[in-house]
Amino acid sequence: MIEEKYEFTSGAKKTLFITIAVGIVFTIIGLLMVGSGGHHEEAGHGDGHAIEQHNVSGDSDSSVVLTASGDTEGHAEAGGHHGPAVWVKRLITNLWINNIYFVGLALIGVFFFTLQYATQAGWSAGVVRIPLAFGNWLPIAAVLMAVVFVVAWLSHSLFHWMDASLFDPLSANFDPIVAGKSWYLNKVFYIARFIVFFGGWYFFFKKVAKIAYEEDITGGVEKWKQIRKWSAGFLVFFAVSSSMSAWDWVMSIDVHWFSTMFGWYVFASWWVSGLALITFIVVLLKDKGYLSVVNQNHIHDLGKFVFAFSVFWTYIWFSQFLLIYYAHIPEETIYFVDRWKSDHYAPVFFINLILNFFLPFLLLMTRDSKRHSRILKVVCPIILLGHWVDFYLMITPGTLQNDGGFGLLEIGLLAIYAGSFLFVVLSNLAKKPLVANNHPMLQESLNHHI
Repeated sequence: MIEEKYEFTSGAKKTLFITIAVGIVFTIIGLLMVGSGGHHEEAGHGDGHAIEQHNVSGDSDSSVVLTASGDTEGHAEAGGHHGPAVWVKRLITNLWINNIYFVGLALIGVFFFTLQYATQAGWSAGVVRIPLAFGNWLPIAAVLMAVVFVVAWLSHSLFHWMDASLFDPLSANFDPIVAGKSWYLNKVFYIARFIVFFGGWYFFFKKVAKIAYEEDITGGVEKWKQIRKWSAGFLVFFAVSSSMSAWDWVMSIDVHWFSTMFGWYVFASWWVSGLALITFIVVLLKDKGYLSVVNQNHIHDLGKFVFAFSVFWTYIWFSQFLLIYYAHIPEETIYFVDRWKSDHYAPVFFINLILNFFLPFLLLMTRDSKRHSRILKVVCPIILLGHWVDFYLMITPGTLQNDGGFGLLEIGLLAIYAGSFLFVVLSNLAKKPLVANNHPMLQESLNHHI
């Protein structure tokens, strides 16, 4: 019998509180700086303003005129409507980025846990309680996302398709492309999906967590079988809901553009981020004397996961890019024009690839690098930051166009969310045993060797 319980020390709490406090200060200063910077509406900054863009292939004779929302002919200007102030849009955009990113980490924690049970994996029996604790963020995330969504809805600062005039054939702003998606992109159905997604995720999380902690008391294989059954149900629900939520929360920002690979792309970014966080926490706990059941072979497996799925993310990224590049269709290439060919976002475009592919690939290429905590403690934070940048690049160009930026506001909000997320995870991790003592495959995990 292995009795281990994590102690959430006052020192750890103090560090997280300081992180959150610094984040709040940075956010306030950042808002003041953005608000005092002044702003005037330029061509291409507002919805419906025509801008000239070039095809992503870079041909000088293939320029097309597109609206800021991606249409090829251009619609009438929005009757003098200029939308909210830049600082408001930038604040809401960054709140949305962090909401999406940390919802993904919470989801991947539950996904990793259920995947181990559904596949009858034995090697991970000693670490599954750590990702399970991520799921405690889900109810908080639901509230945060709902609040930001309502504010964005009322201020018209996030989703272009929420302008009712775009669906009205008699309006000067009528957009036939957006109107054609009205069966899916309407506020009632959107909110219903939002409720179903979070309701389903939280239901499955509470169900498997409840049974898992009961297993500590009862032992045997009955609880393990029950978790397997509920895990299989979650994986089916997750497969559908994760893709649909990616369409709803991220892809619909660029409402005229779509990619059939986008659900996979967002999942890949969430998945490798979650793996990096799981590995990072396992390594830190191991260094502090916890997780006696974990050896270098478990660390190696986690390192292999991080390495492999960093390559997988790159494969999905390149596949999506290459298909759009090769097709050479203006209404598709505009997505990469706004990111790759823009002086404003081009540096972020390449930083994204460096952080999420080149550095993890090179640093984790050797076998030894995947087994050493010192290297993993460097690579995992790089990946976590890199995939936050990935979501920044998915969302910001579509909402802020050339008004986007990276400064104290972005750093501050990221610090607030990261500190809050870790506080929730660690505080819940400390409430229950760190290792599933009665897991029927714990002995297999103890003897795991590769």
